[in-house]
Amino acid sequence: MAKERFSEADEKTAGAMVHAPEVMIRPASAAVRGVALVLHGGRANSFEPVRSRHLSPARMIPFARLLSVWGSPAGLETWNLRNRVRGWNGEEMSPLHDARWALERIHDRHPDVPVYLLGHSMGGLTALCTADDPQVRAVVALAPWVDSTTPVQQVAGRRVLIVHGDRDRWTSPRQSQRYAQRIQHIADDVRYVTMTGAGHFMLSKLPLWHELSASYLLDSFARDTGAPVNPRHLRRAADVLAQPSPLGGTL
Repeated sequence: MAKERFSEADEKTAGAMVHAPEVMIRPASAAVRGVALVLHGGRANSFEPVRSRHLSPARMIPFARLLSVWGSPAGLETWNLRNRVRGWNGEEMSPLHDARWALERIHDRHPDVPVYLLGHSMGGLTALCTADDPQVRAVVALAPWVDSTTPVQQVAGRRVLIVHGDRDRWTSPRQSQRYAQRIQHIADDVRYVTMTGAGHFMLSKLPLWHELSASYLLDSFARDTGAPVNPRHLRRAADVLAQPSPLGGTL
């Protein structure tokens, strides 16, 4: 089936929005049982429009592609969000508007299916902050931009995987691990994995970042829905879930 693309601007009067979030949908090849929403990173402060050529959204395309390849036959539809602007922008929290808009569109199309969030850096923070959406069941946050002020109640009852490279100099592995500790008794299940030798942009061990993210979300998808996910695609998740210390995994 062909990919679909649309933006919030399509819903407004012509010219009403200067910049608008946009999603690209990779459809399921079977009846839709769940939806994955992929969220990209950005900057602390910037109202510059996000373009497809920017590295932050481009970086997440292979993640969305693998989720679709592995999940589509089992009924997983994959949505890849491109934000309006590049920055978080303080109290405006620009990406949250965009993610909430995408989630509302998912509700409109698939009101009864579980949703799975995958985000990198600022997108990881966005995923954690929007996990309170009633259809969200699990979150994967890669090198998330979190600190002691990041709220925790949004992940109540959700499954959460946080993966951070131990050589990251852009966002803090220590803060990520502390966040994982803070949500241990709030989330349904929490896993923290250190990607050894890896930095913020996931260039080291890139296939492992891709495979672990897809495997964990597909494991949650299969648990929630009984979807017939190929067992080979669940092996990375099984390795993490089998580690004796939930917050001490290493790859």
